[in-house]
Amino acid sequence: MNIRLNTSHKLHLYKIPVLAIALALLLMSLVSKKASAQDRTLTLTEAIKLGLDNSKVLRLSQSKIDQAVSQYNQTKDKALPSGNVSFAYNRAEIPYNTLAFGSSDIHLPKSANAYLGIASLSETIFAGGKYKYAQESTQILTNISKLDAEKDKDQITYEIISEYYNLYKVLQSKKVVDQNLETIDAQIHQSQRFFDQGLVTKNDVLRFQLQRANVELTGIDLESNRKIINYNLDILLGLPETTRLSIAQINEANQNLSALSNYIDTAVSYRQELKQLDLRNKYAETNIKTINANTTPTVAASAGAYYLDASGNPLPRSGNFVTPITVGVTAAWNFGALWTNKNKLAEARIQRDEVAINKGITLDNIKNEINQNYQNYLTALNKIKLLQTSIEQAGENNNILASKYKSNIASATDKADAETLLYQAEINLELAKADAGLAYYTLLKSTGKLNK
Repeated sequence: MNIRLNTSHKLHLYKIPVLAIALALLLMSLVSKKASAQDRTLTLTEAIKLGLDNSKVLRLSQSKIDQAVSQYNQTKDKALPSGNVSFAYNRAEIPYNTLAFGSSDIHLPKSANAYLGIASLSETIFAGGKYKYAQESTQILTNISKLDAEKDKDQITYEIISEYYNLYKVLQSKKVVDQNLETIDAQIHQSQRFFDQGLVTKNDVLRFQLQRANVELTGIDLESNRKIINYNLDILLGLPETTRLSIAQINEANQNLSALSNYIDTAVSYRQELKQLDLRNKYAETNIKTINANTTPTVAASAGAYYLDASGNPLPRSGNFVTPITVGVTAAWNFGALWTNKNKLAEARIQRDEVAINKGITLDNIKNEINQNYQNYLTALNKIKLLQTSIEQAGENNNILASKYKSNIASATDKADAETLLYQAEINLELAKADAGLAYYTLLKSTGKLNK
């Protein structure tokens, strides 16, 4: 039987898989590009700038500052002259328009029109400094809002630094895990070869396999933590939640450390809480002046112009309207405030004293905070030195046992224990370096110079 193939159909059949393969390759390329676009390596400086630029909290803080500035401007406006212009029309219908007075009756018109225009301008000349103190008070509140924004900025910066270091710790730990898995895999391969040669028992092989399983469990926990921290950091930085972040190498564990007193002195000059309490003390002093101003007289000048027209035509015509103009000065004194103000003054002075006491308490708390952060940083540095020595010792011990194991002098258990000690020391060192870096920034934050 002869079978003929239709070449046209054959070509047509080949077109479908070729197109499918082309589309698949194109999609794979797009997916690959998308995946690579979602990976991002950041330095700490880049992360801080990105987080501050995209912070919703800082935008809200700026909104509060704008509101405080607006209130200050409104207070300034109260010191400006006030003016008013009005124009009124009245029409009167008089059904009974005759008044009888004997032989001389008075006859009124059946209706009457009246136009009244008023323009006035007034200015307070003296009010005991009330407007001046009001402006000072609102200016102080504006400056307090600005310090609140600075505190928010420091807090957000610290949160970014904290998450950045947490991610760094996880990534470094994962590197150590990966390195240890490679080492254990080599040991499993070697022990399996020794087992095949009858040099070790099956238990020796299982020991290394169990060790690998334990390290893998650690890796699973680390990956879960990485995803959580990565997501939190994406939110803080305003990045898409699917962005996978990588951390550039950080070498900030060994910062120059000054005396404790220097950090306390810096905090006294830079901590926003202390600056705010100084401003609140000024606000309390201004409030006392404002209350005192209530006992002083006030003097105001005013000017007014009137247009009165009783004709039916609102346009001025000679003889049909009058335009009186007034100028006056008004002095007023609420002398009852002389005996009603004393309790208000007493309350204002108590509030001022409370601010001074609160500043002392805040300063003590800041000193305690700085001392604690200072000691934590010293401890972190000492841990690094100790762990570096531990790694050297663990590495030397591991090398000795590796040599003994190859010579069939040490057991697989001894070798596995040595590997575990080295593995743990490496992880601890990476974590200690990250802890030291974060401890330094914590100390810097407590001085108020995190963003300075």
